[in-house]
Amino acid sequence: MLNQFTEQFKESLKSEENAWLRGLRADAFSFFSASGFPTVQNEDWKYTNVGKVGSEQWKVGGKSLSDPELIGAFEALLKNFDYKRNGFTALNLAFADIVCIRIPKETKLEKPIEVLLTGDDENTANFPHVLIIAEAGSKARILETYTSLGKNFTNTAVQIVVEDNANLTHYRVQKESAEAFHIGTTDVTLGRGSLYDSTNINLGAVLSRHDINVKFSAEGGECFVDGLYMLNGSQHSDTHSVIDHAMPNCVSHQTYKGVLNDKSRGVFNGKVFVRENASGTDAKQSNKNLLLSNEARVDTKPQLEIFNDDVKCAHGATVGQLEEEELFYLLTRGLNNELARNLLTYGFAEEIINKIGIESIKKQLDEAVLNRLNANLEA
Repeated sequence: MLNQFTEQFKESLKSEENAWLRGLRADAFSFFSASGFPTVQNEDWKYTNVGKVGSEQWKVGGKSLSDPELIGAFEALLKNFDYKRNGFTALNLAFADIVCIRIPKETKLEKPIEVLLTGDDENTANFPHVLIIAEAGSKARILETYTSLGKNFTNTAVQIVVEDNANLTHYRVQKESAEAFHIGTTDVTLGRGSLYDSTNINLGAVLSRHDINVKFSAEGGECFVDGLYMLNGSQHSDTHSVIDHAMPNCVSHQTYKGVLNDKSRGVFNGKVFVRENASGTDAKQSNKNLLLSNEARVDTKPQLEIFNDDVKCAHGATVGQLEEEELFYLLTRGLNNELARNLLTYGFAEEIINKIGIESIKKQLDEAVLNRLNANLEA
């Protein structure tokens, strides 16, 4: 990996005009050079072997240079990015193609802000890094979409700050090609009385991983961190989430669902931290998985770490197949076996997709789910 990225990094660094950013990129690449990509010996990566990513030859995609003055306004946020958590985050910052989005104070946007990240060139590595600040009292929706046509590698990072009393709805849809590799990191910081509502849909890539980290930095914040991974063939999807209740009187909700067929494999690891001074915390976490074949597999590990007695916390995980009683009920109503199974599977996934508040995107996802089931429920 070093051999193929070192020369490309040297060339890329020459075009960086900002001295502080040039130094940050160099430090990040030095860390990557020393650490490489994580292995299954690392506890957080024990179920996800990324060796196939390293065995491919990648050409770094073209980088659009952002306005130096605009990046300067986001300097503190970018410097706060913890690139040392693993080799992927370090490599992302080294090559970061930076996009800056600021939602002005007390502004309510009717139309969603769309961030479309495509990787259409074969054997290309892309490193988008999106910086989003929702200023105090603002309200907006972000639609973050990943698509591709062939074999490529997307290593992405998104940093979000939701300031006091701001309201941000965030849809993240990953539907890259069946040959693609996708690694993503999302960091969110919530201010006083703020609301962050995220829905993460994972349909594509042969190997994907998404780390989402949410931290309450003041009282009265609330977050929804929900998602769906729908896998078939030999797809592998890994979701790691951390919700950090560092302040009192904050509320978090998390519901992740998985639908797995063929020889696919899903991983869910959800951690909720309740710090010593975080009294009044209310945290709920759920991971439910539906296995449609005997060879599909899920490794699920919801976790609570609580250091305060004045809290309400609950978590749970289920792995199972379609309920025979529900299936029998539909069969007795005249549906054939295949349609009945598809209807129950569709209903299981639809709870998460229904959170999408953009009708055109919801329709596309409905069609994608039906396509996975090879079904038309209107027939």
